[in-house]
Amino acid sequence: MAIVTLRIGDTTHDVGCRDGGEDRLRQAAAIIEEHWADARRASGAGGANRALLLAALMVADQLIDERQKPPPETPEAAALDRLTRRLESLADALENKTPSA
Repeated sequence: MAIVTLRIGDTTHDVGCRDGGEDRLRQAAAIIEEHWADARRASGAGGANRALLLAALMVADQLIDERQKPPPETPEAAALDRLTRRLESLADALENKTPSA
């Protein structure tokens, strides 16, 4: 297990992570740190713990927004959509075709 020292605001935190996960942990801390100044202002006299909570909530809010976005259009999805429309069109044409005498 690796120990990574992270600095968020004015405080350092020693956090354990699996070996090889150090860079990802640092990236996660950097995202929290990005929101730290805004959270610190919003927390007023609430202290560092409240600011850290607000920073985490800001990040969680962004995560919720990302999760609610529709998935990106992939070439496969577009091709499947075109194929579906074509098959529906052929089925309609076959249903509406009058038999010849």
